[in-house]
Amino acid sequence: MADNRGFLSAPLAGPTRPEQQTRLFRIYNHYRLVISLALAVALFISLDNFDTRYLMLDYYQATVISYLALNIFIALLLMAGFQPQPRHITLSVVLDVLIMHALLLFSSGITSGLANLVIITVAAGNILTPSRMGTLYAALAAICSLGIAGWSALSTDSGADNIVRAGSLGILYFAAALLLQNITRRMIRSEELASSRAQSIVELEQINRQIIQRMRTGILVTDRFGRVRLANAAAEELLFGQSSADPRQDLPLPPPLRSGLQAWLRDPAARTEPFQASPVSPLLQANFTRLHQEEGDQILVFIEDMSKVTQRAQQMKLASLGRLTAGIAHEIRNPLGAISHAAQLMGESQALDGPDRKMLDIIQRHSHRVNDIIENVLDLSRRQPAQSERIDIAVWLEEFASDYRQTVRAQYDTVVDIQLDIGDDLPVAPIDQSQMEQVLVNLCDNGLRFSAAETGTPTLYITAGATADRERAFVDIRDTGPGIEPANRGSVFEPFFTTDKSGTGLGLYLARELCEANQAHLSLLQDARAGCCFRITFAHHGRLI
Repeated sequence: MADNRGFLSAPLAGPTRPEQQTRLFRIYNHYRLVISLALAVALFISLDNFDTRYLMLDYYQATVISYLALNIFIALLLMAGFQPQPRHITLSVVLDVLIMHALLLFSSGITSGLANLVIITVAAGNILTPSRMGTLYAALAAICSLGIAGWSALSTDSGADNIVRAGSLGILYFAAALLLQNITRRMIRSEELASSRAQSIVELEQINRQIIQRMRTGILVTDRFGRVRLANAAAEELLFGQSSADPRQDLPLPPPLRSGLQAWLRDPAARTEPFQASPVSPLLQANFTRLHQEEGDQILVFIEDMSKVTQRAQQMKLASLGRLTAGIAHEIRNPLGAISHAAQLMGESQALDGPDRKMLDIIQRHSHRVNDIIENVLDLSRRQPAQSERIDIAVWLEEFASDYRQTVRAQYDTVVDIQLDIGDDLPVAPIDQSQMEQVLVNLCDNGLRFSAAETGTPTLYITAGATADRERAFVDIRDTGPGIEPANRGSVFEPFFTTDKSGTGLGLYLARELCEANQAHLSLLQDARAGCCFRITFAHHGRLI
């Protein structure tokens, strides 16, 4: 029923650290590309002032062009799908620190505004690699700045001002490194916590989904107009005769359930009556509640299969029936035996005339009928719990039909016509073979008897197939008899109801009881074809109560 593709492997809500690092490096490379392009443009705009602004014009120009080319090359690599590793990021930051200080050395020294770009580079390096490597960037930048200041002091007699400025920049480098390392670590921990919680939410959602999909209780989410927003597999199976692995939407609400919903909306305190979604579905009970008490827009519907309740009631009923029938059998069979024996002795008398023998025949016939009723009630009370096992319906049905043909052949003077039609790839079903064979014998006996009475030929059609979702098997037993009157269709499974004067009225009742004990459903199909058709819908092999 449900999809078991490991909910523990669900993706996190946000990107992982390597993905973030790659994305940040792309942003940083965009910044480098813009800076190198701006430096190149500024170089060509201010050609007339080279002699006063730059100490080493040729070296400065070559460094700017090389830096621009390097950044363009890296940008093209990233566009081609290159995934930078931590060592590539470290090398890029170190190169930036060295290139920026080379530009400081080739221009006006440590007093140049390019020194501010070094701070940005150190800060970016600590964001990209918030570890001891970030401190290395700050230390490298401080050493380079002090080296340039020292070289300027020795070569140009610039004094101690450059040394002080270089020391201040070094302090800024380390301050930026330590501050950003702390902030970045906090952000990473917060992100990991958020990702962990998102993972937990995803896992809980998957667990809830698996639980809901595997529940025997049908769950629907609908609006007040009966438009189904969500339905689990059990609801689809109970209401629509098919199920899917994933919760579905936009399913039509069956008319009986829609009527129950409208009745509940008018009076939420009233209890909805049990209903059948279709003639072949089991008896269902619906309970309604609002999904959001404040808004009341959506309605949660719980669909219960009454088979479970019926089975529990059966167990209590059979326990009481067993105690009752033990006494009834003794109290009724003794006088019944006396009546039957007296009738047999009376039948041996030669003094009886025609009317007396007719009355004697009535006594004997009804004595046998009462005895049959007692036997059926005793069989019902003695019934053992179903010992279900997964059975191949096609093989089982072929064996049953072969044995049954041989059994009933001697009961009729004419040819018995039993036609068997079995579909392909029938799903297995959990049944007790002996109990379900008893059901089939009862239905087939009735079908042959009524067919022979109506057409003179005992004819029976046994058809096996699968439901629309291909997960459950069914068997149809159809005869060519007179059918069942519309007024009697709702009573055929009631105990002691019969239209046959010789019947006990317990056959179909016992057949349905045995089907429910096997979690199958026995129903009367209503269609335009002649005769009568009963359908046994077996339970899903993986959903046992």
